[in-house]
Amino acid sequence: MPPKASRNRKTRPLPKGESMFTPGASPARKAVERRSAAPLALLYQLPRWALPIGLAAVLIAGLALSGVLGAVIILVLAVFLGWLAYLSWPSIGAQARVLRVAAGLVLIALAAAQLIV
Repeated sequence: MPPKASRNRKTRPLPKGESMFTPGASPARKAVERRSAAPLALLYQLPRWALPIGLAAVLIAGLALSGVLGAVIILVLAVFLGWLAYLSWPSIGAQARVLRVAAGLVLIALAAAQLIV
């Protein structure tokens, strides 16, 4: 008989693979990946819809608030997406890399526009 799932919520199994870390990575990358393992595990346990909805809410809040506060909120979002892009960089193709860089640049431009307005 299979074990009963937790009554609080179901947990998703971790992705398959031999290691969560990049093989042959530099010491700096290994340190970042090691420090990022716990936050990524927490993010992975969220429902699939929670992260996109949360990120959209943060973006809308940053756009709704003008001035420095709106710019800071958008920059925090840019840093978060940059962190995710850095972690996924070795395993993605050229097109995905271009999209991640473009998204970061658009967020930085939006933050700058918030400061000008």
